[in-house]
Amino acid sequence: MPPVSTSAEDGNAVAEPTPAPPARRVRRSGSRRRDRLLAVATPLVLLLIWEVLVRVGAVDARFFPAPSSIFQRMIESISTGELWSHTWASLRRLFFGFWLGLVPGLLLGVVMGLSRGVRAALSPLVSGTYPIPKSALLPLILLVFGLGETSKIVMVAIGVFYPVVLNTTAGVLQIQPIYYDVAKNFGAGRLQVFRSVAVPGAMPNIMTGIELGAGLGLILIAIAEMVGAQSGLGFMIWNAWQLYSVETMYVGLLVIALIGYAMSL
Repeated sequence: MPPVSTSAEDGNAVAEPTPAPPARRVRRSGSRRRDRLLAVATPLVLLLIWEVLVRVGAVDARFFPAPSSIFQRMIESISTGELWSHTWASLRRLFFGFWLGLVPGLLLGVVMGLSRGVRAALSPLVSGTYPIPKSALLPLILLVFGLGETSKIVMVAIGVFYPVVLNTTAGVLQIQPIYYDVAKNFGAGRLQVFRSVAVPGAMPNIMTGIELGAGLGLILIAIAEMVGAQSGLGFMIWNAWQLYSVETMYVGLLVIALIGYAMSL
């Protein structure tokens, strides 16, 4: 708790918060700069070590090519437009699949958290199907939806749906009952409770579910593109494996990692 100072004004004591000492603010600012520096320097140091190990022959360049050759291949793919087209195809599928899984997962999660009957009816179904490996569903999804865009979007949607619905339900259940009582005392209807109590109160858990779901969706879209697509980063990686173009494989993996990092910001 920050220290406060009191001053007499019209006979009443008024508490005034005392600002944090300048030295403390300087230390906090220095810590943030150090954290940012470490976040940037650590990958660069690892890449430098990797490069040196390849140059001296300590690492087999056939399987772990030097970072310089990987970045050279990336520049070539960008200049030809190949990398842009594959990245755009994956991002488009990821975007539509993300929303297709997010909206139903969010709505169902809030309803399950608010309604004990709905939770009792659907919780065993959701909890029972969640451990099924989502990649194992790909043959069934391809059988139902075919080899077109729909099957890839559905794969992403499934990956996003489960973390969102489970985390949203847990977040709504953690809200203290007094907040619902206050809303009812003020005459709030079900929709108002949904919007003003349940969703804001569960927002930390919802954001956790969204972050987990987005990461899982990115994994699944890469898997789906390896099997039933002619474009996308997953197809790019799989095609590079068939042609034994190891640098291109690493380019695809690097782009997926960058997309995942960008989504976590």
